[in-house]
Amino acid sequence: MNAYDFAAETLDGNPAPLADHRGRVLLIVNTASKCGFTPQYAGLEALHRKYHDRGLTILGFPCNQFGAQEPGDAQAIASFCSLTYDVSFPLMTKIEVNGAGVHPLYAWLKKQKKGLLGIEAVKWNFTKFLIDRHGEAVARFAPTTEPKALESAIEALL
Repeated sequence: MNAYDFAAETLDGNPAPLADHRGRVLLIVNTASKCGFTPQYAGLEALHRKYHDRGLTILGFPCNQFGAQEPGDAQAIASFCSLTYDVSFPLMTKIEVNGAGVHPLYAWLKKQKKGLLGIEAVKWNFTKFLIDRHGEAVARFAPTTEPKALESAIEALL
């Protein structure tokens, strides 16, 4: 099993099988519009613009599980991301990354790459998972890790 075995849904309700990105490096991030880390959208968009043509796809998964920091519906999320950060990478429908309602992709990601001290649970918004061109999870980065700091890890996989 690898990342390409999972599917999501775009903010506008369309199916989004990760297999559509087969052969690309993926950066999967749980996002929120009202978080102290929300300005990382700008850094994620910069990575997208710099590396997309070389094989990187960033997938944003809005999540309201941490401090209710993603309260909006799909339209509000899309509007905020577009107008505030000019986000052009794919955003998925709001999901849960922990607990009984965890999205299957995140259940798999957390088992593949545990956090600090071997803890599986995602601790906050903007936790980042890096997937290689074979669909294997190769790294997990804390919410405090700025997107720019991932450049060397991304370049190594491209």
